[in-house]
Amino acid sequence: MNFEDKLKKIVKKNNSLLCVGLDIDKEKMPKHLFKNSRTPYLDFNKEIIDATKDQVCAYKLNMAFYEVLGGDCFKILEKTISYIPNDIAIILDGKRNDIGNTARKYAKSLFETYNADAVTVNPYLGKDGIEPFLEYKDKFSFILCKTSNPSAADIQDVEISGKPLYELVAKKIREWNAFGNCGAVVGATYPDELKTIRRILGDDIPLLIPGIGAQGGDVEKTINYGTNKNKENVIINSSRGIIYASKNVDFSKESRNEAILLKNKINKYR
Repeated sequence: MNFEDKLKKIVKKNNSLLCVGLDIDKEKMPKHLFKNSRTPYLDFNKEIIDATKDQVCAYKLNMAFYEVLGGDCFKILEKTISYIPNDIAIILDGKRNDIGNTARKYAKSLFETYNADAVTVNPYLGKDGIEPFLEYKDKFSFILCKTSNPSAADIQDVEISGKPLYELVAKKIREWNAFGNCGAVVGATYPDELKTIRRILGDDIPLLIPGIGAQGGDVEKTINYGTNKNKENVIINSSRGIIYASKNVDFSKESRNEAILLKNKINKYR
C-alpha cells in the first residue's frame, strides 16, 4: 500500500489528522522509567503508542533525538517503528539531503533500512538532491517550504524576482510532484504563509504542519488555511505538548487525554 492510500484509510478509521511526534528526551521523560526499566526509551514510546494509536493518523520520529543517544540508538528507532501498528503512517524526520549519490543513500536508509512511509527533505540542493527520494513512488517526501521556527524568515522570506523564497519552493514542489509523492512542510506559526502555500500547491499535495502545541500555532487558522476543499490533506504534528503532558507513573494516560483534546479541537474546525 502506498503512503497516500495508507494515510487516507487511517484518517478515516481514526477520524484524525493528528500526528504525534515521538521525540524522546531524558530530561523531559518520567524519572521512574530510568530506575525501573532496562529499556526506558523504548518503554516510553510503547506506552505513548498504546495510549494514542486510536487517536492519530501518523507518528513522526525526529531522528536527532535518537542519534544523540549513540550506542543502541538505532535499535531503539527500529524497535519503535516495528511497534507502531501497520495501518498508521510513519514519518522519519531527518530533513536529509545532499548531492545526488549521497541523497540516494539517505533515501535507501530511510525507506528501506528503517521502512519509513514518509520522510522530510531539505530542498536547498535542488532537484537532483530530491529525485532519489521521489524514485520511491509508493513512499512520500515532505519538502521543507516554510518552517515553524522564529528565524525561518532569515532565508525563507528573502525575495527573489519579487517573491519570497518559500513561494518559489512551493512552486518547485508542485513541479517536482510528477509521481504524486511530494508534500510540503509548513509551520502552523505562519498562517498567512500557510494560506498562500496551499493556494500554490492546490488541493492534492498534502502538508505536514508542525508548530501546534508548544510552539503556539493556531488550530482554527491551520485547518481553515491548510486543508483542501474536503478539509483534509494535512498532517498536524504535536510532540512535546502530548508526550510530555505528565512525568507521573501514569504519564501515558495524560498523553492520551491531550491527544484526544487536540484531535477534537482539530475536528471542530473541519
